[in-house]
Amino acid sequence: MSEQIKTRKVIGLNGGPRKNWNTASLLEEALKGAASTGAETKLIHLYDLDYKGCRSCFSCKTKENYLKGRCALKDELSSVLELLEDCTGAVMGSPIYLSDVTGALRSFLERYIFINLAYDFDAPSVLKRGPAIGLIYSMNVPETLIETMGYDVLFRSQANFFSRLNPPVFEQLLSCDTYQFSDYSRYHAPMFDEAHKRAVKETQFPQDLKLAYEMGARIGQTGFGDGK
Repeated sequence: MSEQIKTRKVIGLNGGPRKNWNTASLLEEALKGAASTGAETKLIHLYDLDYKGCRSCFSCKTKENYLKGRCALKDELSSVLELLEDCTGAVMGSPIYLSDVTGALRSFLERYIFINLAYDFDAPSVLKRGPAIGLIYSMNVPETLIETMGYDVLFRSQANFFSRLNPPVFEQLLSCDTYQFSDYSRYHAPMFDEAHKRAVKETQFPQDLKLAYEMGARIGQTGFGDGK
């Protein structure tokens, strides 16, 4: 990381396909919180980019490259990975599809986390201090079903991987029982009570937006560490 760069920078990564729905709204609010602290912010929609996950070339683990944290695969994700090198924080969001994050975010995580992991007993990461991290998940199921659906395993697993990157701040925000359709009358979904979903959207979702803003503010306040 360049010694001259002192500006706090926070990027948002939208792993969902929609740019104006639950996940995107939460990310936008988080970036507003970061901006309120004076940090520069930028929102990136991963579905706009053409890229793939890790191709298992292990270039980042060769002796000449492993400390650099650089991915050899060159595509439209490369500039995002480079941007993360000079960021003080990142907020990543995804809806939960089939008990996991979207393929877009998963492919990003494969690329970003793996280049910064070290196959070393003494140091779990090539980063002395990674950027502050916030993870935002939106999901159709209510909070009471998170454990039943196995989502808690996913959340713990991702927290474990990010903890190895030495972030000064790591947070997760769960937005549950979200409003899935703009017009429920158009879809065959009798298992969902539209009135209940609308009530959650009107009462709980604004609280989730507030929590996202507060998360972003905490991440925005975090400065650079020792870098790589």
